[in-house]
Amino acid sequence: MCQTGLASLAIFYFDFRDATEQGARSLLSSLLVQLSHQSHEFSKILSSLHSTHGNGSRQPSVHALMECLKKMLQLPGRGALYLVVDALDECSNSSGYPAPREQVLEIVRELVELCLPDAHFCITSRPEVDIRDVLEPLAIHKVSLHEQSGQNCDIVDYINSVVSSDPKMRRWREEDRQLVIKTLTARAGGM
Repeated sequence: MCQTGLASLAIFYFDFRDATEQGARSLLSSLLVQLSHQSHEFSKILSSLHSTHGNGSRQPSVHALMECLKKMLQLPGRGALYLVVDALDECSNSSGYPAPREQVLEIVRELVELCLPDAHFCITSRPEVDIRDVLEPLAIHKVSLHEQSGQNCDIVDYINSVVSSDPKMRRWREEDRQLVIKTLTARAGGM
């Protein structure tokens, strides 16, 4: 689809295992690189940013990265564009001022508030208060899987499978295995 010029897609996943990749700089850099690979025009915009920063000798600021992404999103005739930000809740909310998650939420808010008709955003997250406070006013559609019976059944099935197939856990008393299943299921909260 991208090669025919009909749409562009960029996806960023906040991996809790890699704290170095959880901030605004990582998000913006990843989106910019992905989009630049899908369009010559996007590539020219990124190349311009690269050259204005000493051809890579100086790192652009988060603000400069954001302005570059905005130029891409506002490019006339670019076709539909889809940006997916997955597991936003895994972005740190505890260190620095502003916290990395706060910066990312501000970026998402700013991009959505551009109100570009062909730009579409999909943000996934657990329903944490700070994230809900920012995203709910921006959302056109909201889907919550946390209380869906199918989601919860899948979690229970997965927990049962792990507890019953793990060689060490199979040696536990049945009551202990059931307690683990019950506790993990209750605390899963849809995740």
